[in-house]
Amino acid sequence: MSGLASLAQRRANPAIPDAFPDRPILIGSEIYRKSRYGATHPLSIQRVTPVMDLAHALGLLDESRFVDSPIATPDELARFHAPDYIAAVVAAERDGYVSDEVKERYNIGRSGNPVFPEIFSRPATAAGASLLAGRLLASVERGTIHSLAGGTHHGRPAMAYGFCYFNDPVLGILAMLDGGLSRVLYVDLDAHHGDGVQDAFHDEDRVLTVSIHEDDRWPRTGPADDRAGGMARNFPVPKDMNDSELRFLIEEAILPIGEEFRPDAIVIQSGCDALADDPQSRLSLSNNAIWEAVERLSALAPRILVVGGGGYNPWAVARCWTGIWARLNGSDPRGISLGSEAESILRGLFWNHSRGRNPPEHWFTTLADVPLEGEVRSAVQDLARLLP
Repeated sequence: MSGLASLAQRRANPAIPDAFPDRPILIGSEIYRKSRYGATHPLSIQRVTPVMDLAHALGLLDESRFVDSPIATPDELARFHAPDYIAAVVAAERDGYVSDEVKERYNIGRSGNPVFPEIFSRPATAAGASLLAGRLLASVERGTIHSLAGGTHHGRPAMAYGFCYFNDPVLGILAMLDGGLSRVLYVDLDAHHGDGVQDAFHDEDRVLTVSIHEDDRWPRTGPADDRAGGMARNFPVPKDMNDSELRFLIEEAILPIGEEFRPDAIVIQSGCDALADDPQSRLSLSNNAIWEAVERLSALAPRILVVGGGGYNPWAVARCWTGIWARLNGSDPRGISLGSEAESILRGLFWNHSRGRNPPEHWFTTLADVPLEGEVRSAVQDLARLLP
């Protein structure tokens, strides 16, 4: 699409800020402020709205670059998901329960995928954001979009899986391909393997999926020799991976892969459950490592979509994802001072977990963690040597 045509499209849709594509835009929604999977679920915490609030408080975001996420329609979701499965999720929200038959067939209401009041509208909002982002990026020559609630990378065509009801990265990438892009690189930084995205594009030579994840961590897929028909690269890292080791893999393996593939767009899944402060992995990253990885990976393509993902410590998520937004806007989050408003936002978070009972002061007063550098172990070096 020409520049004039894409400009006309944006002006016809008031939801799209005129700042795009010259400046990054952020997609979020107020639905996440109250919606919870359940009091005891790992996703009972606030994740998206604290980032929106912090970005505003720190002067990193105003209405000229914020997009209120649309909700994907069943027809839009059917680009990847089975219509009968979509209908079952819609019915679960309407009725507030599912039958044993639906539990068994679609994995709804069990295995970490509970029935909750927004069981359709919440994941459909994340999917709507990624669909919108994919369409917008396909319509411009370059641009950057940060979709906070995205990254639900375990979703399957006809079942809920791993807290994921719809697979928004897949839908966003399909929107890019449908919009005429020829090559999309997907890089997954989550502690868990990006299995749903890899499987979705197993036979698609226009999409290359790359996943850095903890070895022997659920769903226990993505071994180093898994190439998914040639269009995947997997890096199952040992426990206690440090900042130096992630940097090594990015520089020595992921960047060369991306440079050879020459993508039209890159989708970065920025799950932050690999952080040392997160309870759902045994990895030992500081948020500095995630910020640096996103910055380096963003140089691989003219069109950039950064989505969220895992992250189960509300303070770690808020600080990490706010720092990503800062980096995407050319600001170094390590130099950002938190004023009273930002500190108040962080102090207002709650986490029903042993680590949340006596939070350390730096979770309230700074965005940046102390860097966690260390030795690049032979197991990590060996992963990089598996190329091409």
